[in-house]
Amino acid sequence: MSAAPATGPLAGVDLEAAAGPGAWLELSVTADHEAVEAVSEILSRAAPGGTSVEPAFELVDEGLGARVDVSRPAIVRAALPLTDAASVIAATARAERELGHLQAFGLRPIGELTARVVHEADWANAWKAHFPVLRVGRRIVIRPTWRRHRRQPDDVVLALDPGMAFGTGLHPTTRLCLAALEGFADRGLLAGARVVDVGSGSGILAIAAGRLGARELVAVDVDPIAVDASRENALRNGLDRVIVSREGSVPTGDGPFDVVLANLIASLLVRLADALAAEVRPGGTLLASGIFRDREPEVAEAFASRGFELANRWAEGDWVALELTRAG
Repeated sequence: MSAAPATGPLAGVDLEAAAGPGAWLELSVTADHEAVEAVSEILSRAAPGGTSVEPAFELVDEGLGARVDVSRPAIVRAALPLTDAASVIAATARAERELGHLQAFGLRPIGELTARVVHEADWANAWKAHFPVLRVGRRIVIRPTWRRHRRQPDDVVLALDPGMAFGTGLHPTTRLCLAALEGFADRGLLAGARVVDVGSGSGILAIAAGRLGARELVAVDVDPIAVDASRENALRNGLDRVIVSREGSVPTGDGPFDVVLANLIASLLVRLADALAAEVRPGGTLLASGIFRDREPEVAEAFASRGFELANRWAEGDWVALELTRAG
């Protein structure tokens, strides 16, 4: 017997066609933080596997941490296995009805119940949808390895698979560094240069510097996963003989360098100021990024006291990158 026609949040969703191994119906509701527990209880009765809550948040601790923002609604989700369309329709209708009763009290804002069909294969690859081909500045193009790009004559294309390492080009701090590197190349600072990338993550900045003319690059990171990602991405871009990726930090033992890249955080830049300064040759350049605007004066002063002059500054949103030149 076929299931009754779907209504409400299931209108237009063909559950019988979608049903099968690995198929799920995801139910979601936005809810004020004080209503989350009640909404979760209702959805958990429809989904034996339980619910998940995605609270709204804001970045803290220089972007390394997050704090729940209770002024904005959270999203409560539940997933029902699509093994029996009729039972899924009944469970969804019951959840919608119970949510309606809760909404009728008007105690806290609760959104409408929504539904969509998802597949386990979709979950496994869903994160890739958040990494498009990205153009930064005039010439730099970041191409995730699973996407295609029609190259323009002047494009500097970076083929990247971030894996679990930081550095996709999507974060403002990385974009600021890439824009700065393009400017360095325009001014001849990278042609034949020795460069070190401290806290290299996926290796994106070292790869960009290599593509823009640097002849010798060292990429160091304290995370072995990042080191592996950096090596693999250097290989993808034909720079495995130019970029040496290894676990570590400053001092590297290989300095001084013409250009030092340090996309870290303000507190770490200040703490490592002596070691970073020692990596820069006289007359060389330090690119310091990952700085919240309110920490900029502290970082600038830390390097000014060590003989560096501010040569340039880039900003995007709450983030700042500084080009600092060591006195010759």
